[in-house]
Amino acid sequence: MERKTGVKINTNTVEGYYSIFKRGMKGVYQHCAEKHLHRYVAEFDFRYSNRSARGIEDQERAGKALSGIVGKRLTYRRLDESKTLA
Repeated sequence: MERKTGVKINTNTVEGYYSIFKRGMKGVYQHCAEKHLHRYVAEFDFRYSNRSARGIEDQERAGKALSGIVGKRLTYRRLDESKTLA
């Protein structure tokens, strides 16, 4: 199948992507809540799109991953929550 963009997509591409996703979910995370599924899929999409087979090596991949944190803040609780525990 070929889209208007000229990119060819076939069942092997889909099966390969799903295989990587399934292997990672069973091997790394082992459980995924449905409400977070989109985050896991986004991570594996990044991994698949930035793999060595596409010519992207570790240093470039790390740079791309770290560019996603610019302007973001890691918090362990919501900013509007009280700092005391009940």
